[in-house]
Amino acid sequence: MNMLLFLPLAQAAAPGKGLNYFEVLIYPGGGYIGLFLWCVSVVMLGQVIRSFIMVRRVNILPPLVCNQVRSMLESKQYREAIDVTGAEPSFFSGLIHAAMLEAPRGYASMERAMEDAASDRTTQLLRSAEWLNLLGNVGPMIGLLGTVWGMIRAFFAIVAAGGIPSASMLAEALGVKLVCTLVGLIVAIPSLTVYGITRNRIDTLTSEAVVAAQELIASFRPGAKRLSTTAAAGEAQPQAQPQPPQA
Repeated sequence: MNMLLFLPLAQAAAPGKGLNYFEVLIYPGGGYIGLFLWCVSVVMLGQVIRSFIMVRRVNILPPLVCNQVRSMLESKQYREAIDVTGAEPSFFSGLIHAAMLEAPRGYASMERAMEDAASDRTTQLLRSAEWLNLLGNVGPMIGLLGTVWGMIRAFFAIVAAGGIPSASMLAEALGVKLVCTLVGLIVAIPSLTVYGITRNRIDTLTSEAVVAAQELIASFRPGAKRLSTTAAAGEAQPQAQPQPPQA
């Protein structure tokens, strides 16, 4: 897609041998290293699309599933809640499923299992986003490699020409090799921008999912059960009837 941005400029002639912008930016501009960077830009675009698809509220904290699980737990349909959260792939369902499987061992085990599941799933999301960070850091380095290699070849061309090369030839050679740095920045800037946005969205949405899951399993806390039992006993206890005064 980045290539298409420069197609309208293909008819604009550049000085020297009459190279147009398409030839300067795509081929032979940058040589094989430049072509490799354009391939990397396609991979970068795919990772950007993948990040926007994966890191969404519907995949981390889907409202419909959250309401459904809340209704099941309120009506004490625990087996149904385990089945639903086990089949649903969202981040929130994974937390509830891990906690419900540990319910026979007590609330402490449920909370610990939920924290472990949240840590594992958050790590998986961050690891998938790290590809953008990798491309954003490696892209400019590869571009710089191509530029330095092109400058080395230009200087050797000066030596081969007896030290008096054509100014236009030297300028064109160096300008074409700088294309590698340009394409490396084209890869790096979107990659690092989307990487920062993705990390912030992962932190925000996973924190909301953990809070929502903790609120749902709070009813399994022993203190909450004792309070509810005491309240129910108080409501069920008949009030004492006033005794008639003695004569």
